[in-house]
Amino acid sequence: MEQNHFPNIRTERLLLRRLKQSDWEIISYLRSDKEVNKFVKRPSAESKEKALGFISKINRGIENQTLYYWVITEKNSDQMIGSICLWNFSEDKKIAEVGYDLSPKSQGKGIMNESLKNVLDLGFKELHLNFIEAYTHRENESSKKLLEKNGFALIEGKKDEHNQDNIIYAIEKAY
Repeated sequence: MEQNHFPNIRTERLLLRRLKQSDWEIISYLRSDKEVNKFVKRPSAESKEKALGFISKINRGIENQTLYYWVITEKNSDQMIGSICLWNFSEDKKIAEVGYDLSPKSQGKGIMNESLKNVLDLGFKELHLNFIEAYTHRENESSKKLLEKNGFALIEGKKDEHNQDNIIYAIEKAY
């Protein structure tokens, strides 16, 4: 990808776009709500200042091409309902990690499945990744089903050094 070019992704129902300062309230909610984060260990963003700090950090990562982070919106609305990202790239840029979250009121509608399919497509075709990994809590049945539905397989024996409750899935580029 060329410098300063951020790829929006359009799907049948969704627009995945770049994060904006005006998204701070939903960022604060998604990163601080107990239900959204019951399977995730990450710093919360319970204040406007912390949410804006997170947004600045993400946008620096995008500019430095160390990550891709998309805000998930429904096509006819600019309101953020979740996010999906590719990050934690290997040094040779052939392996990345996918991460995602979604507001509980938007869950169960196939939104994350639609988002993930399109991000995988971009990762393999545009970014030329060979593998994409996903770290998920061993009890997060919805996340495990989503990953398996999209061709991810559990990597037996691989551990998340930062969270022993996580299990790791991966998908390999189809050649």
